[in-house]
Amino acid sequence: MMLAEATAHFPVPCEALDESERAPASRVIPVTRGRVGSAEDVERFGRRFDIVTIEVEKVSVDGMRRLAAAGVTVRPQPDVVETIQDKGDQKAWLVEAGFRTSGFRTYDDAASLRSAVASGERALPFVQKVRREGYDGRGVHVVRRDTDLDALLDGPCVAEDMVAIARELSVVVARGADGEVKTYDPVEMVFREGANILDVLLCPARVSPAMSALAQSLARRVAEAIGIVGVLAVEMFVDGDDTLWVNELAPRPHNSGHHTIEACATSQYEQHLRAITGSPLGSTELKTTAVLVNVLGSQGHEGTPRYIGVDEAEAIEGVFVHLYGKQKTWGMRKMGHVTVLDDELDRALEKAHRVRDIIRVEAERST
Repeated sequence: MMLAEATAHFPVPCEALDESERAPASRVIPVTRGRVGSAEDVERFGRRFDIVTIEVEKVSVDGMRRLAAAGVTVRPQPDVVETIQDKGDQKAWLVEAGFRTSGFRTYDDAASLRSAVASGERALPFVQKVRREGYDGRGVHVVRRDTDLDALLDGPCVAEDMVAIARELSVVVARGADGEVKTYDPVEMVFREGANILDVLLCPARVSPAMSALAQSLARRVAEAIGIVGVLAVEMFVDGDDTLWVNELAPRPHNSGHHTIEACATSQYEQHLRAITGSPLGSTELKTTAVLVNVLGSQGHEGTPRYIGVDEAEAIEGVFVHLYGKQKTWGMRKMGHVTVLDDELDRALEKAHRVRDIIRVEAERST
């Protein structure tokens, strides 16, 4: 939906493919019903267009390749998406490309990982991640003690060494078809405890100018190494020694760049469209301090969403509420976000915490 909204700046028609004709994007552009994971649906849909892009990784790479072979411009490129959409392949690429990332091993399923722990091959603590379709708090399990092994996630997975994290950062970087690269200011991410989902984002991150420059340089090098055309989010760890580690990549507009809609000269969505259409990249200037807070579904509520407190939140100066129009809510599902602008970071953070307490997403029936 937010990518579709950005097409208003471009004099070209735009359509979306989604399993539901009532998908959030349908509020802005026409939506064709189909499965993004189906090669046939992707090919059938995409052959009608000059350029095809994605807003989520769980798309059929085979379908993307069929479109590219038929002469459709596909950005980001299928090879880039294929490398990133599997966390095992993504980690292997980071190591091969020479980027510092946590140590890891891949496993076929929870049973094989449990056996590796029992044999002493895999020591605790570690972070288990499913290899595919894990995001927004899904597909991640932190294992600190033996009892955590009871809740291992099944299916092919990655077990990563745990890094002593001082801060978690993200840099959104854009690379054009001509190789032009621009980075946004690093953001600091604070995650909801126990849910592994972004809770609050601060921009600029509370790091030194030197660390900010290092993070932007690292994101630029990753984008250039993988050769993406489009927007790439590079999530990072800063450890206690002020060393940067690459955590994960996302080949698309990302939650860590939502604040750019109000806070930057060019939003990440317009920047992505500029990159994939061959237009010059826009300015990434940060116009003002911003804090973002995700709007999450209330625990114990599942069904048609009912939003509480939105008017009260919007009455606060500098508050911009974005609701995604999803047809169903459940506990901890991302239903929207709120960006708070203020000249002072502490004041923006205080407002964001107030907004988080004010807005609730409930359902017509609770569980």
